[in-house]
Amino acid sequence: MRHSAMYKMALVGLWLWCYLTTAYADDLTDVLAKIRTTPAVAGGIAWVTLNNHNPSIPPDVRYNGKRTAVWFDGQTWIALVGIPLATAIGSQTLIESDTNTSYPFKVFDKKYAEQRLTLKNKRQVDPEPDDLRRIEAENKRVQTALNPPWRATRFPLPLLKPVDGKFSSPFGLRRFFNGQARKPHSGLDISAGAGVEIRSPADGVIVEIGDFFFNGNSVFIDHGYGIVTMYCHMSEIDVAVGQQVYAGQSIGKVGMTGRATGPHLHWGVSFNGTMIDPMLVILTE
Repeated sequence: MRHSAMYKMALVGLWLWCYLTTAYADDLTDVLAKIRTTPAVAGGIAWVTLNNHNPSIPPDVRYNGKRTAVWFDGQTWIALVGIPLATAIGSQTLIESDTNTSYPFKVFDKKYAEQRLTLKNKRQVDPEPDDLRRIEAENKRVQTALNPPWRATRFPLPLLKPVDGKFSSPFGLRRFFNGQARKPHSGLDISAGAGVEIRSPADGVIVEIGDFFFNGNSVFIDHGYGIVTMYCHMSEIDVAVGQQVYAGQSIGKVGMTGRATGPHLHWGVSFNGTMIDPMLVILTE
């Protein structure tokens, strides 16, 4: 009886593994199809097919000097290139470093909507000299966090929705605070009550945490392949730098620290050091 029960448990475990693996493959296929069929725009992702058919070694592919994510589709490698919001429409070039092969791709036009917000804290609109020095130091930390050493892991896409809530301010909004133009919205806002749990959308390593002037309590997770996610305005941080986290694991709670008009999660996704629209890579219901 004991051996029979163990055998049944093993069968159940094998079935569950096969089910989850199949579900992951289907979800990955859906997200990759979304990227492939969405025009490459500023703030988007370019799908570039490479002439590299060696499945064992991910190629070193660079855009603006930064290594991009790559995916092997069973026949050849595909580069998934994050395009900065400030990129002009027209031709761009990708370089495969190992062979010095150039791959041109085109960036298309996209018009992003505007958002106008009124803030009571005037320093969050016009920072004082001490604030500016703090912001400059924090920007360096953010850039370091968004550009960790490139590493190949289990491919992290698709990303899970990190918090239960309604999508509010979309990516790319041209923002005006108290009537003054500021940088476009480089993430996706998800409305949720204060204290709601925030979860890691994929396996990864915590590369930065801190209390930032604009972003408030923030966490940065390196998922490998040059893909990094960031979480801002948190009320609590429950992880530490260097900690391994797994998909679905709690990393903290929703808040309204930093420049925020109410409790929500500002979620950013970076490819090759470039913030892109998270809706391109999220697993939607």
